This record gives sequence, C-alpha cells and structure tokens, in this order.
Amino acid sequence: MSDWNDPRLFTLTALRRRGFPPEAINNFCEQYGVMLTTDGAIHPELLEAFVRDELNHTAPRAMAVLDPVKVVVTNCPLTSETIELEVPDFPKDPARGYHTIPLGPLIYIERSDFMEEGGQRGFRRLTPSQPVGLKYTSSTIAVQQVLKGESGEVDEIHVVMEKLSETGRKPRAFIHWLSNPLPCQVRLYQNLFTADEQDENNTNPSSLQIVNGALVDRSVEGAKPLDKWQFERLGYFCLDSESTHNQLVFNRTATLKQDSHNPIPIAPPSKHHSHQSL
Repeated sequence: MSDWNDPRLFTLTALRRRGFPPEAINNFCEQYGVMLTTDGAIHPELLEAFVRDELNHTAPRAMAVLDPVKVVVTNCPLTSETIELEVPDFPKDPARGYHTIPLGPLIYIERSDFMEEGGQRGFRRLTPSQPVGLKYTSSTIAVQQVLKGESGEVDEIHVVMEKLSETGRKPRAFIHWLSNPLPCQVRLYQNLFTADEQDENNTNPSSLQIVNGALVDRSVEGAKPLDKWQFERLGYFCLDSESTHNQLVFNRTATLKQDSHNPIPIAPPSKHHSHQSL
C-alpha cells in the first residue's frame, strides 16, 4: 500500500480516489448503516452495487482498449481520410449529449476480440471467416490478411470495410474499437485481502494490476482528476490524481455486472502490452 488514499483501502479518501461517488456511499449507509448495531462484516460487493447503480446514470460512455491489436483498413473510403462520428454520452438517453470520435484507416480492437480458425466454439467476434460490426458505425470489417511477429503473436490484421447495406447480412456481433486514440495506463483493483480476516497473511498479491499500453478515445481529453466514465464492456473508471498531460492514469472503480457470454479476458503480457501486479 502507498498511503491511506490507496484505492484498495476502504477509507473515504481511498474510495474517493478510486472513483466511488459520494451519493453511492450515502445511499449504501442509509440502507445498511442502521443494521450495524453489532460487530459484523459487509462484503465490498454490496457497496460496489450502489456504485454501479449511481455511475450507470451519471458516468458518460467512452471506448477504451486494454490489450490492443492493430487493424488496418485497406479499401476506400478510409484509406486516405478520417471521418468524425457523433456518439451519445448515454446511449439509452441520447438527449443528454454527444461526443465526437474519429474513424480512420488505422483502428485498434481488443486482442481477445479476434481469434484464428480452429478457436473456441461459439466465438461470435472477428475471425478470418467471420466479419464483425464496429459499434456506432454502419459498417463491418472482414479479415483480409493476418500478420504475425517472430513469436507467432498477431501483430497486425488487414481488413476490408463494407457498409451493412451492401453486405445484406447482419454481423453476429458489434465490437468496440478506437482510431487515433490516446495512450494511457489503467489500474485494475481487486480485494486487498483474500479472506474476511484482514491480516498480512491474507494479502492478495494481485490486488493491483497495472496495465501499460492501454488506449482510450479522445473524448476524455482535457479531463480532470476524479472525472468518471463507463468504458464500454470494461467497467467504470476514474481519472487518477497521479495523471499528467503526458500520462493519463485511470483507476477501475468497479466492473460491470458479470456477462458470462461476453467477457473481456486480460491477455498475458506481450511486447505490445505489459502488466504489473503489486
């Protein structure tokens, strides 16, 4: 631990730094505080449920990629230009505002959103024989070529882009993506202790995972510490006080509700992407 504001702790300063809204803490205390007339323990998941409920209504959406793989669009019209797309801050309530994101010939997707043939049965995202839609666009991408490095890991995917109206078929899934993104560091938190009894023997060695080489869309540019977003498919995040203009740092406040059909696994460290566990 670094100090009393370490986001793994449950001090008020730590919860604030991690991005827990005061409204969520107050609502939690109103519901459960009067019940604590005797010593007892409340699991962190209960508080996080209040956090999700609050941030679902107050945190604008943005797209981020934790383990990026480069995707090159080889056909027109994006080979020579970048277009701007308007994306709602709150997709279920577009009247609350929009932000603009670029779409160009070079995009990035989650490495886990691509799988070569012979992979997991029921995989619904991008494969060499299965196109996929790009969220917030009316287009699909289909694999043209897969380039690998000396280690055998996929370095780059070349694709062709088509309008949905031209393909005549709906893709099995739409994935999130980034174009001309901002680099960032992401810190993923788990419980500091592995058991209810909190002592040094029960400390979780993976309570903090630092993800270097992550990317985020430019709608977060100019943000201030403690500003909050929902990174689509990844969870709720808060800009950390250690962020600088040259190094954005995001703390994961809470995960989304578990979606067993579409998880985002964190890949092992690679030359593109590094992790540290503290």
